[in-house]
Amino acid sequence: QVQLVESGGGLVQPGGSLRLSCAASGSIFRVDAMGWYRQAPGNQRELVALITSGGITNYADSVKGRFTISRDNAKNTVYLQMNSLKAEDTAVYYCNANIWPTKWDTRGYWGQGTQITVSS
Repeated sequence: QVQLVESGGGLVQPGGSLRLSCAASGSIFRVDAMGWYRQAPGNQRELVALITSGGITNYADSVKGRFTISRDNAKNTVYLQMNSLKAEDTAVYYCNANIWPTKWDTRGYWGQGTQITVSS
C-alpha cells in the first residue's frame, strides 16, 4: 500500500518561511512527477509547484520567486520551501505523486493535506 505523508504545516506571520515535506512509502517500483497543490476555502484545488524525476520544475505564477520545490529521489521525498509568505498563501496544501507500485501500473496518489495559515 502506497502512502504519501506530509509534514511541516502550521501558522506563520506574513513574510515568514515554512518548509513542507512529503514522503512516499510502501511498495514502490518508481516515482515520476511529484508536486504540491493547495486549496483555500471556497476555491478549487490549484497547482503550486511540480518537479519531474529529472528535476525539471514548474511553478504557479503566484509563487514564482518565493517558493522552491525540490526532491530527494533516494528517499522518495519532495519538499516545498516557502519564503515571503503572504496571507493569500493560506490554504490546505496537498502533496501529489505519480507512482508505479509495480512496473505494470501507475496512478496518482495524494497526501492527507496540511494546513498553512499566514496571519499576524
